[in-house]
Amino acid sequence: MAAVTLVLPLVPAQAFFHDTPDIEDGRVIYAAKCASCHGANLEGQPDWQSAKEDGTYPAPPHDETGHTWHHGDAMLRDYIRRGGQAVLDDMGVDFTSGMPGFGGELTEDDIEAVLAYIRSTWPDRIRAAQAERSQMEAGSP
Repeated sequence: MAAVTLVLPLVPAQAFFHDTPDIEDGRVIYAAKCASCHGANLEGQPDWQSAKEDGTYPAPPHDETGHTWHHGDAMLRDYIRRGGQAVLDDMGVDFTSGMPGFGGELTEDDIEAVLAYIRSTWPDRIRAAQAERSQMEAGSP
């Protein structure tokens, strides 16, 4: 009897684990929905730490030089979904945010993909710090 070897194409693990955000999809969504304010290279707007005349602040960078990684995933998701002002108001923070909500335009999977893309650009130490914040925010040890 001859042995028959069945050769199957390699299928990316993501095909089996649909809950893994797609970084490339996130990059495309970021380019379409976020880059006009936060920069094509996640660099943010100039003088992002200084208020404009209307009291809002320029869009911050999402690279390692900004403050995005100082927040846990739940807050970042909420900020994207509902917009900055709604989140800050609920937190009792006296700050004027110009960040609009994208919950009507982006699915939860889209939001996860954008966040995965942003995180993928951070150095390991920054990703680790943000992951720890996310765990603390979720109440995990």
